Amino acid sequence: MSIETSSDMNVTGETVEKASLVNRRHLIMGGAFCLAAGLAYARMPQVAFPVVEKDDFEKLIPDTIGSWQFKTSSGVVLPPPDALSDRLYDNLVTRVYSAPEDPSIMFLTAYSNTQDGVLQVHRPEICYPAGGYNLTETRPIAIENGLGGNTPANIFTATGRDRTEHVLYWTRIGDQFPLTWSQQRLAVVRANLGGVIPDGVLVRASMIAPTMDEALPHLSKFAAQLNQNMNDQGRALLSGVKANA
Repeated sequence: MSIETSSDMNVTGETVEKASLVNRRHLIMGGAFCLAAGLAYARMPQVAFPVVEKDDFEKLIPDTIGSWQFKTSSGVVLPPPDALSDRLYDNLVTRVYSAPEDPSIMFLTAYSNTQDGVLQVHRPEICYPAGGYNLTETRPIAIENGLGGNTPANIFTATGRDRTEHVLYWTRIGDQFPLTWSQQRLAVVRANLGGVIPDGVLVRASMIAPTMDEALPHLSKFAAQLNQNMNDQGRALLSGVKANA
């Protein structure tokens, strides 16, 4: 029979005490990690806008815009295809409108309910060079939205082998209208910091004419009448104009 000495008892007591401290330390650290994970999850940006079905989105774009009538969906310069196209362009409408006394207008709009660091609508300065066009410098312009307000937009001229196209477009990211790629990325970041994954839309109107000075009055008129002829949901999605604004 062995006799337990006081020194053995001290060693055993110290071991138990150390084990208890380690367990408490692990418990505290585990709780802290869980709390941090919970806070991080709570602060993660959330999708704020529902998906819009393709057919529902297309119905938002009127067949009649002022004196222009929808004629065909062909002949419009499209965004370049890539691995993300199916996700980027779930809502994509392309149309050509004609009018008795106004030039034909080529129209494109692309909408996504989620804009993040990976998925963002392409800007036309990417689409046209991919189609072999040379571009002039992009210039900012404020256009009337047809409802008493203005929309920040851009204009440029795209020259290809067989035609010269003058382009007016705007992008909306959440409640922002970025005029450059850097502004567009910043708009997404700001929304994310506010806990929101914003939606985004590209609206583009273009026409063939000798000069931008000749094209711009028609393009501006078309953009204003587009807003006038859309319903409240269409105006909110394409131009950020709320029904109670």
